[in-house]
Amino acid sequence: MTVTTPQYFDEVAVRAAISPAQAVEAVQDALRAGFDPGMDHSRLFEQLTRGEFLLMPSEVGPNVGIKVITVSPGNPDQGLPRIQGLYILFDAETLTPRLLLDGAALTSIRTPAVSLAATATALMRTAEPLHVVIFGAGPQAIEHFATLRAVLGERRPVASVTVVVRTLRPVDIVDAHVVEAGTADVADAVASAGLIICATTARTPVFDSANVRSDVVVIAVGSHEPDARELDSALLARAHVIVEDVPTALREAGDVIMAIADGALVADDLIPMCDVILGTALLRPERPVVFKSSGMSWEDLAIAAAIARTTEVTE
Repeated sequence: MTVTTPQYFDEVAVRAAISPAQAVEAVQDALRAGFDPGMDHSRLFEQLTRGEFLLMPSEVGPNVGIKVITVSPGNPDQGLPRIQGLYILFDAETLTPRLLLDGAALTSIRTPAVSLAATATALMRTAEPLHVVIFGAGPQAIEHFATLRAVLGERRPVASVTVVVRTLRPVDIVDAHVVEAGTADVADAVASAGLIICATTARTPVFDSANVRSDVVVIAVGSHEPDARELDSALLARAHVIVEDVPTALREAGDVIMAIADGALVADDLIPMCDVILGTALLRPERPVVFKSSGMSWEDLAIAAAIARTTEVTE
């Protein structure tokens, strides 16, 4: 048998191969097809002298793949990306590599795709104009807003977007109102927001949830350590809390772990995102909806497989 060289997709090719809306659909389709996130393979973190290896293997249906990522905190000072790596998609029968993808680009697409896959139902409960508040102005903040616009389309207009930063600076989001953290403008924006996106490196809550709307949707993706959080316990106490996988959240999601430790939440209250996508979980409109993401290996594979199908890469 002839072994062919796997095709390589750089960042431009990855983004050209799948739209944000298609990435959301790929994540939802994996769960609709019956995949159980609890069966996903474990991620492996390995410390290196200058950073960290992150290995994310997965097998979903007929698809097999692994993401190999390096995290180098010192790289930005040298004009290099903090996160770099590759995704390898394999032939499921022979385990022969068949497609290589830029790993950072895939992560940038995957993270907001998962967030919107989990929250689209809640966001589309009404067609009223949506006021959005985003904490953070990095790549994930930008990617989440782009994916949000793709998912909402013409069905729900975005009335305003407020971006909260620690130091005032321009952000790459059209028509965004940029405000400095800790000011009265932040409190006012949070109080009127229908969607709050937290994409920061903060380790403590980034806003006071006392005055958030009862129907607010909150997405928290910035922290993924058991002792770091972006949301306060009071919010989780009165919200529907959606997670990718309950055992994973109980190990890794600081927002969830600390809310449980505070007595504001119990594990049985957590809602797996598959229950939302399959329509078996009822989200009451008078309660906030919180989606806390940790990031799982199956999500990258679902999108990589969709790219392979879209570009007609043969198996």
